[in-house]
Amino acid sequence: MATPPERPDPAGPVTAEEAGRSRELLRRMADAAGPGWFLRFDRFVELALYAPGVGFYMSPDPPTGPRGAFYTAPQASPLFGRAIARRLAEEFRRLGSPAGFRVVEVGPGDGALAEGILRGLAAELGPETAFDYWLVERSPALAERALARARSASAVTGAAVRTALALSEDGPFEGAVVANELLDALPFRRFARRNGAWRELGVRVTPEGLAESEVDAASGAPPADPGEADGARIVEIRPAADGFLREIADHLSAGCALLLDYGDEGPILRAEHPDGTLAAFRRHRTVADPLALPGLVDLSAWVDFTRVRAAARASRLTEAFYGPQAEALVRWGIEALARESAVSAGGAEERVRSALATKNLLFGFERFRVLELTAGDRAPTERSIPSAG
Repeated sequence: MATPPERPDPAGPVTAEEAGRSRELLRRMADAAGPGWFLRFDRFVELALYAPGVGFYMSPDPPTGPRGAFYTAPQASPLFGRAIARRLAEEFRRLGSPAGFRVVEVGPGDGALAEGILRGLAAELGPETAFDYWLVERSPALAERALARARSASAVTGAAVRTALALSEDGPFEGAVVANELLDALPFRRFARRNGAWRELGVRVTPEGLAESEVDAASGAPPADPGEADGARIVEIRPAADGFLREIADHLSAGCALLLDYGDEGPILRAEHPDGTLAAFRRHRTVADPLALPGLVDLSAWVDFTRVRAAARASRLTEAFYGPQAEALVRWGIEALARESAVSAGGAEERVRSALATKNLLFGFERFRVLELTAGDRAPTERSIPSAG
């Protein structure tokens, strides 16, 4: 396989090690390609993000934070995890403080959220309360970082922390599932409307690198008629998200699931983004060509919460809340946590930093949504409110 094309990187030069990983990824994409060297887009994303040793999330470099492609809410302020911990503590009590209570965080990244949640649960439930905290992470490097950070935080709790490859690894459990910015990173298919019919988009592997390509949409096309797709020319769907919801329903015997991500209702996304929401990021900047630098950029698309909510209903999960992330954080008590943080601050400068971080959480993630689901026969508490949509 030839070396990747010499395309300019808007976020800085590519090291020799990075170039080598990208070349190896292109070779693997060529091996995985079908007739005409075509790769369906979800298969391309799967390899670009998760190919062992060379995918974006599988590399030794941190994908988030100052050296990564983007920041996440847990990195903006520890109060994000503390607020989620308050919701999880409420669920622990609602279930009768079960001895086998398990929190499963899927896609923990560098462990910042786990650290905040574990410290928050210690404050909410007391340091001696025993529970399990699982980190479900595909990347060995990220799993190692998250585990070290979570175990350090768990020293002040009665929590038993471990990693796992899937939330289903040990059968059904009572507790909670937390997934922050997971759904947008799941592989997605792309379809284009051409002359009243759907075409499936993908990539073609060439000796010069990757090129856009498309084929007839033989199966799995979007359910909407191409003539009635809210004016959209390109749409993205995530069958993997439907599977994730089924996995939660099959294994969370009682408890809640908190899904936090950027996105919106399907009709709104299609109206506001008629050419789809595919984006590529590297070092906190947008990369104009998502096919450039395979394995060195993060690829994502906004979450269609209409489809996710439908999948949750089909899996017999109960929707307790759906709405803006800021609204969920307020419901979970972030304002009280911010006041406590101000009181305990070591000085005026620390109080200002804490206040600005909280403001960023409430106003800097305005396109983020929270879907709160419950499972099992026990009804949600009266605190839960009907769907906002």
